[in-house]
Amino acid sequence: MEPPRHLAGHVQGGHRQHGRDRNGLNRQFAREGAPLGGRRKRGAFTEGVGRSRGGRTTAIHALSDAAGRPRVLLIAPGNVHDVMMADELLSAAGPIERLIADKAYDTNRLRTLLQKRGVRAVIPSSARRKPIIPHDREAYRQRNLIERMFARLKDFRRIATRYDKLARNYLAGVLLAAATIRWT
Repeated sequence: MEPPRHLAGHVQGGHRQHGRDRNGLNRQFAREGAPLGGRRKRGAFTEGVGRSRGGRTTAIHALSDAAGRPRVLLIAPGNVHDVMMADELLSAAGPIERLIADKAYDTNRLRTLLQKRGVRAVIPSSARRKPIIPHDREAYRQRNLIERMFARLKDFRRIATRYDKLARNYLAGVLLAAATIRWT
């Protein structure tokens, strides 16, 4: 067998020294990363837009009517828990008879707020709640109306992919899409 140096001359690019430049030094610099990695990215971000390693994140919070049409739409940063927006949603909704929500909204504070307003809560208890608070299973089946409303909103590519840099522009797109699906 030949020593590896002789074999490397017959392989395409074998004359190069792997991992070293012509001076024999390592090609990697002491500080790796993108050229702008150390600085904050510039841009006019407004409230309602969260940042993550993947980019901008935004959550759409909504209330719908009994027919599944959007009634109240708000946006918040994606790292804000759903129940934190419940007060704003309820105050913007006006008078309602019942609130059908998923387990994320199972908090004592929200249940107390709903009870004060005379709203019947149809919220299943989370697994950690002891004792479990019963809910109307028949009424809870209607929660799919809001899920279908979100699916119709996400049919609009602009809403699903979140291209907008400004939260107000994204909210405007969400409202336009909601107006479109409300009357179709």
